[in-house]
Amino acid sequence: MQINQLALTNFRSYPELELNFDKGTTLFIGDNGSGKTNIAEAIIYLSYLSSHRVSQNQPLISLGKDQAIIRAEISRDDRTLQVDLEINASKANRARLNQSPVRSQREILGACQVIYFTPEDLDLVRGDPTIRRDFLDRLLVLRTPRLAGVISDYERVVKQRNALLKTRSGAAALAPWNEQLVALGANLVSERIALITLLNPEVARNYAQLNEVKPATISYKSSTEGLSGDKVKNLEILQQRLEEVQYQEIERGVSLVGPHRDDLYLQLSTFPVKGYASHGESWSIALSLRLGAFDLLRKEGAEPILILDDVFAELDNSRRAQLLNAATIAQQTIITSAVAEDLPASLQARRYFVTPGKVASK
Repeated sequence: MQINQLALTNFRSYPELELNFDKGTTLFIGDNGSGKTNIAEAIIYLSYLSSHRVSQNQPLISLGKDQAIIRAEISRDDRTLQVDLEINASKANRARLNQSPVRSQREILGACQVIYFTPEDLDLVRGDPTIRRDFLDRLLVLRTPRLAGVISDYERVVKQRNALLKTRSGAAALAPWNEQLVALGANLVSERIALITLLNPEVARNYAQLNEVKPATISYKSSTEGLSGDKVKNLEILQQRLEEVQYQEIERGVSLVGPHRDDLYLQLSTFPVKGYASHGESWSIALSLRLGAFDLLRKEGAEPILILDDVFAELDNSRRAQLLNAATIAQQTIITSAVAEDLPASLQARRYFVTPGKVASK
């Protein structure tokens, strides 16, 4: 898979930008704030239909404009796809695939598959569970785009159910939302657990290759005991647990059962990573999660684009070498850096130089 062309209109700092990409590695060099990360963000948004930097669309749209547009020509599976995405601040986004409108922007999921690594990824280790759940769910959707609907529906149900709980609504009003929460939650938990089972050896191997001594493992940490990859059993367990806490939920006005309260548990030897890992070990875990996801997708037959956004300056030589190895394996890698000297001398790449609002090859 590779992006051949990328065009941005009113996206972040770019009123208009058109770029051509080749196979291999493309490098964007520019001062902090020059706009190089905006290019990476546009490609990531095209893959996940959300930004890795902000939760709302408004910051993605140039000041004074109503919408931003991302257009890309993507080669994959011996065919070429033209993807157009219109990002709106106050209404639903709209998308086209090969010039034809689609009913929902979610229909373009899977057209562009991206694994990215950014300085913010240290939050995967040190941040709250929401960040780790998002990591899992984004990877689920990247592998199986239909799960975007399950995740979106589940989030909608939790939001509506919480609103009812805050008003101390009765059992009759909650019943249909309870049914949906249990059904969607059981499905989502089973998918997450199955994913972690596949991802764990990839993470462990990547961590060991960083010459780290302690073995790394990942597992699913649920607020409800007994959940597994079995959707039917999960449904029974969640239903029973929901009945047990119904009065507590009404008193507190919040949903206390479901995958929105779960976590990805990171472990080094017998110790939790959070609170015990050194700064270097934390970076190694974050890097191993991303590269593990990259390797898993490749084993399953995908060739995701690899984006390394301004991270080489954060890493020591061994971790830089591990990233460089992944960059040489990927069909297409996009790297951003503020300083060329932060990059390995052996890196072979097509270079662009970024200044505010402009990108030039020399």
